[in-house]
Amino acid sequence: MSSINVGKQVFEVQAKALEATATRLDGAFDRAVDMILDTPGRVVVSGMGKSGIIGNKIAATLASTGTPSFAVHPAEAYHGDLGMFTADDVVILISYSGETEEVIRLIPSLRHFGVQTIALVGNPESTLGRNSDLVLDVSVEREACPNNLAPTTSTTVALAMGDALAVALIERRDFKPQDFAVFHPGGSLGRRLLTRVKDVMHSELPICAPQDNMKEVIMTITQVGLGIAVVVDRGTIKGVITDGDLRRALFNHDSFDGLTAANVMTPTPLTINETEMFADAENIMLKSNVTSLLVVNEDSALSGVLKLQDAGRLG
Repeated sequence: MSSINVGKQVFEVQAKALEATATRLDGAFDRAVDMILDTPGRVVVSGMGKSGIIGNKIAATLASTGTPSFAVHPAEAYHGDLGMFTADDVVILISYSGETEEVIRLIPSLRHFGVQTIALVGNPESTLGRNSDLVLDVSVEREACPNNLAPTTSTTVALAMGDALAVALIERRDFKPQDFAVFHPGGSLGRRLLTRVKDVMHSELPICAPQDNMKEVIMTITQVGLGIAVVVDRGTIKGVITDGDLRRALFNHDSFDGLTAANVMTPTPLTINETEMFADAENIMLKSNVTSLLVVNEDSALSGVLKLQDAGRLG
């Protein structure tokens, strides 16, 4: 069998397993979401081996989407890290067999602490399943591994179950992109959502007067290099002249002779206050099909120019 066919077979096996898991979701899933929402503590995730790696990802996803969470290695927990657990926490224990020794050994201590437990297991009747407060069934018909040994399909389903919990919690918490940005200030999304217009705008202003002739207007556009000139009279914004305005003026007139900035400008251009968020300014430009916004201060005076391509500076 070719490697391509093997790859396709893996996707098919895992897709079938995910579909089967979706059909098994029941009230236990709702109760698990409620349990996590109601806890005043954190969600602690623990698993051994490949399950531990999956647990790390689940904890990271929960933490980045509004649910305080971290992962604990079960063997390390048994040798001192149990001090990380409190009675206010919810613990997600991952073991496909439900008999992983390092995970099972945590149960008496967790019960002693009064910690609520959710088990992600392939066998609900296993030791872990029978001794957990809630069980989420992540069983699979077989692994994608040809020997049905290496954790492949089972880890995919466990990871998807964690994602399902995280997304359900996002919906229940009404977690917004702005909330996501708070936990991702270093990413491009975070920078977009947390950056204000004044932090990105161009402060060198391409200003011309209404009576300026077209040569003066073109010189202003060229020298500043923002592709526009802003027509200002006695501190008040009167209009904007873009490359498109120049082309239309040339199309409608035999020459620029006798034309002034006031003759070719677009009046009442779009503006945004310098204290607004960059993400809002970007949305305005995209919806209005423009590439520039004039930035004004609290006195409605021109303070900068924002370009759509400035988004790239935040990436």
